[in-house]
Amino acid sequence: MTYQAPYKDMQMLVEQAYLQHGLDKQEALEDFDIELANAVMEEAAKFASGVLAPLNQVGDIQGCRFDDGKVITPEGWKDAYQQFAESGWVGLSLPEAFGGQGLPKYISQPVNEMWLSANLAFVMFQALAQGGSEILLKFASESLQARYLPKIVAGEWTVAMALTEPNAGSDLGALTTKAIPQQDGRYKIKGQKIYITYGDHDLTDNIAHLVLARTPDAPAGSRGISLFLVPKYRVNEDGSVGDFNDVRCTGIEHKMGLHGSPTCSISYGDQDDCVGELLGEVNQGLMGMFVLMNEARLNTGLQGVALGELGYQRALQYAQERTQGSNSKGERVAIVQHGDVQRMLLEMRSEVFALRSLGYQIAAQIDLVESTGDNSARDQVALLTPIFKAFSTERANVMTGNVVQVFGGMGFVEETGVAQFMRDARITTIYEGTTGIQARDLMFRKVRGDQGQALSALLVSIESLANELVSDDSLAHIAKQANQAVVVVRQLMVDQLLNDATDEDTLHAVSVPFLEAMGTLCCAWQLMNATSTAAKANIEDQDYYQNLMAMTQFYGAYRLPTAMASLQTVASAGMGLKAFDFQQQ
Repeated sequence: MTYQAPYKDMQMLVEQAYLQHGLDKQEALEDFDIELANAVMEEAAKFASGVLAPLNQVGDIQGCRFDDGKVITPEGWKDAYQQFAESGWVGLSLPEAFGGQGLPKYISQPVNEMWLSANLAFVMFQALAQGGSEILLKFASESLQARYLPKIVAGEWTVAMALTEPNAGSDLGALTTKAIPQQDGRYKIKGQKIYITYGDHDLTDNIAHLVLARTPDAPAGSRGISLFLVPKYRVNEDGSVGDFNDVRCTGIEHKMGLHGSPTCSISYGDQDDCVGELLGEVNQGLMGMFVLMNEARLNTGLQGVALGELGYQRALQYAQERTQGSNSKGERVAIVQHGDVQRMLLEMRSEVFALRSLGYQIAAQIDLVESTGDNSARDQVALLTPIFKAFSTERANVMTGNVVQVFGGMGFVEETGVAQFMRDARITTIYEGTTGIQARDLMFRKVRGDQGQALSALLVSIESLANELVSDDSLAHIAKQANQAVVVVRQLMVDQLLNDATDEDTLHAVSVPFLEAMGTLCCAWQLMNATSTAAKANIEDQDYYQNLMAMTQFYGAYRLPTAMASLQTVASAGMGLKAFDFQQQ
C-alpha cells in the first residue's frame, strides 16, 4: 500500500480554517480562494503518492553514503528532486518576485503535510528553503537577495541551517565558530558544526549555509551571536557559481531513522579560505535564526501529523486484512473487529485529525497576521506553536508505536516497513528544540511573558465552543470535560503559573505535563469545532459525519481525561524532585 492523501479531511479542515479566520474577506488573499486551494491539493496528492511515496522505503533501506568526501543520496532521489523543483513545489509559498508562487500558508500547510507523509526524509529540505528564504527577505541586502533567492526558490540550490556544535548542543550561547571581518566587508568563517540536515548532498550544484558564529569582540553567550550566509561554492555577482568556498563535509550521521536524509558534520575554513556575508546586524544573529526556527517548529509539528496519518493508513489496512482470533460467536475474524485494535486505530484517527486541524488553524492565523497585522492572532500563533510542535511529535511517537502493536510481531520485523515510521518519528521530539525546551518556552516566554493574556484568550475560545455544545446530548460529555479543564487551568494560573512566589525550577519541572494538558485540550477543542461546523453545514455525507461524531466522542472518553491527570501533576508542583539525591546510585 502506498500513501494516499486524506483529501476529504484536508478539504474540510482547510475550508473551516479559511472561513473561521475571515481569510475570504481579506483583499490581499482574494486570488487565493478555496477553489485554488483544492486544485493545488489535488495536484500535490498525485505527486505525493505517485513520485515520493514509492521512494520512502528505498531511502530507509539504502540510506545516504559518504564516499571520498562526497554525500550520495539514495537511488531515485536525484530524479525525484528534479521533478519536485521543476514542478514549482519548492517555491510554493515564496514570493513571485523571485520566481515563487506566493501561495498563502493555509494552502501550503496541507501540501507540506502530504510531502511529509509520503517521504519525510526526502522533503526535509523544503522547510529549510522556506525558512531560509524568509531570513534573506528580512535580513539580507537587495544584492544578496538577487544573487541567492531566485536559485533557492527554483530549487537549483538548497539551504542548510548550521547551528549545533560538538560541545554546545542546544546551548547556542556556547558556540565557538569564528567570523573574522575582512576589508571587503565579508568575513572569514572557521569552525565545526554537526547535525546539519541536508548539509551536503548530490541533488544541486550549490548549498547556502546559514551559519551562527562569533566576531572577535562579541560579548559572551547568546548576545554575541551573528548570522552569516556561507555558500559551499562562492556566488559571483551575476549569480553564477564560482570557486569552492572551503566548506567540507567530514562525515554523515548514522541515525536511528530518516536514513535517506543526509545529516552532516561540516568543517568551515580548514584552509582558512571560507568566506561568509553578514545577515542583519552584528550580534543579532538569533533574531534571524528565530525566523527559520519558527518555520521549522511548525513544520516539525506537521511531521508528527504526517507520520501519524501514514501509520494509521498502514495499520488500518493490515487490521482489515489480518485474520486472527474469534468473535463472541466463535467466528474467525479480521483483527479490526477486536475491541482493543479498534481502540488503537480510533485513537490514531481522532488524534491525527485533531492535530491536523490545529496546524491548519495556526496556518490560517499566520495568513491573517500577514494580511492585517492582527495582534491577537499573532499572540495565538506564538502561544500555539510550542504546543503544536511538542505535543504533535510526542503523540507521533505513541501513534507509530501503536502501529507496530497493531501489526504485532510482523511490525517488529523490517520487511513490513512500519518499524521505519517509529524510527523516523523519534527525532521529531528532539530537533528544533526538545519537548522540554518547547514546554519551557510555553511556560515562561508565552504564559508568564504576557501575564497569561494569550492563554486566557485561548481558554475563552475553548469555553465558548464548549458552552454551545454542552446541551447537545451527543457532545455533552466532551464539552463538560473541556469546561472542567478550563476551570482548572485558570485556577492554576492564579495559584502557580503567574504567581511570583512560585519557584521557577518547580515550574520548569512541571512545564511538560502542562504542555501535554494543553495539547490534549486543544485537540478536544478542534474535534468539537469540526463536528459543530459539519453539523451546521448539514453535510450530505452522513457516514462521514457519523464517523466524525464518533471520533469526537471517543476522544472525550479516552483521551481528554488525561488532560485532567496532567493538570493534577502540575498542581503537585514537582513533588519529590527536589528531595531526590541524583548523586546516589
